[in-house]
Amino acid sequence: MLNIGLNNIKNIFRNQDTDVLIQDAIKNEGAKVSSTGALLIDTGKFTGRSPKDKYFVNKSPSKQNIAWGNINKPITQSVFDELLENSKKQLEGKSLYVTDLFCGASLNSRIKVRFITELAWQSHFVKNMFINPTSEELKDFKPDFTVYNSCKTTNKNWKKHGLNSPVYVAFDLENQICVIGGTSYAGEMKKGIFSVMNYNLPLNNKMAMHCSANVGKDGDVALFFGLSGTGKTTLSTDDSRALIGDDEHGWDDKGVFNFEGGCYAKVVNLSYESEPEIYDAIKKGAILENVVTDHDGVVDFNDTSKTQNTRVSYPIGHIHNIQPKGIATHPKNIIFLSADAFGVLPPISKLTKQQAMYYFLSGYTAKVAGTELGIDEPVATFSACFGEAFLPLHPTFYANLLGQMIDKHDVKVYLVNTGWTGGAYGVGERMSIKNTRACINGILNGHIDDVKFQTTNIFNLSIPTTLNGVEAAVLNPRECWSDKKAYDTQAIKLANMYIENFKKYSGGEFDYTRAGPKI
Repeated sequence: MLNIGLNNIKNIFRNQDTDVLIQDAIKNEGAKVSSTGALLIDTGKFTGRSPKDKYFVNKSPSKQNIAWGNINKPITQSVFDELLENSKKQLEGKSLYVTDLFCGASLNSRIKVRFITELAWQSHFVKNMFINPTSEELKDFKPDFTVYNSCKTTNKNWKKHGLNSPVYVAFDLENQICVIGGTSYAGEMKKGIFSVMNYNLPLNNKMAMHCSANVGKDGDVALFFGLSGTGKTTLSTDDSRALIGDDEHGWDDKGVFNFEGGCYAKVVNLSYESEPEIYDAIKKGAILENVVTDHDGVVDFNDTSKTQNTRVSYPIGHIHNIQPKGIATHPKNIIFLSADAFGVLPPISKLTKQQAMYYFLSGYTAKVAGTELGIDEPVATFSACFGEAFLPLHPTFYANLLGQMIDKHDVKVYLVNTGWTGGAYGVGERMSIKNTRACINGILNGHIDDVKFQTTNIFNLSIPTTLNGVEAAVLNPRECWSDKKAYDTQAIKLANMYIENFKKYSGGEFDYTRAGPKI
């Protein structure tokens, strides 16, 4: 029997076919099937990540590299060992699913990951989200990293251990192990390995990025940075461009490569008219999480009674226009996506190199309802590099690498607001996908290079005066507000938030304060 570090295992179901996993989930785990053939799953109490329950073992050499704080919290080796033992007790004596996968399309940068789970649908999830080895590659598969997912147990000694709650997502980077307990939200596995890649690659001068990516017919690559809910998946899924990936990528001397083999998209208010590619991807092989259906399995994507964070995971092959092997050349354009809850930022701005570094380190957006536990409505936040929750190293480490890549490959950078316009959240309206698409198209087809620009007050952002497909008034956010003084008040408020947040980066090698707003 395969040695997975556990005793008294009833059965090991290793690298099962998706059809088998679907049937096991239906038969043993209460899963159902939607009218379009997707597996229907409820993740229980936890319908989003639990970022306050993420820990790293505090030991050398990783402790010298990790940026300790509220994001990366330390635990001792002994506490981790107790969590591992707790997880093993839950898993031992059970029939388990062992799934061997790659993270990283690049042969030079990928890692081999083994996932050990009790639930068939969670095995199905990771098979969707990571890269499946060939039968030949599986013959001598030896994992670089192992994830023990014991979602059915909790840590009863969490107070004694000084932890946040009975839930835990803990990493021992030296022994290459992650243990998960207390939450069935499968996104913890996906983002857990993303954190591992964000540790490994930059230490080898390779960029790890929380972004989606696509490529045009002429080979022009675009990167879309942004937190969950800002539009990475929607905007990178474009019928006229090949999708490289929708969420996590690396960038080295050869170009951009996908970490994953699938997509994990929000489906709240999903419609065929606005997002046809994602809508059509919801078929057999996809997993719908926490959605509401009728008796015939027809999904009501507008029903958020379970959570705002309804999601679908599907193999990237469900999108018909994808980049072969998930690898492409260096990017021509980088787009930062911010969902501005204050309705202040323009729908599109062209950034200088200094502004690019400022807005990358700032990582401003609004956390979208349901993405994390306790978030019930959009809340303004600053998340360094548009993904601070997944960065074990200091944000300036990633910013330095990005700056080097921008210079080396002469990349253009833009800031796109996918949030509110005409007023703040609750007063204004969410930027229409139609207008945002037009802004993105203007970047990708080069039209934006041929238009005139003007500079905004306070933020000193360079915005186009005209752009195909976008009303001129929409391009200047102040003009969209009926009360101009109210806009100015909100702009000053947001500018002060930017300035206060960026103080932690001032005075050092990465001080781009002058590229930010001025009051």
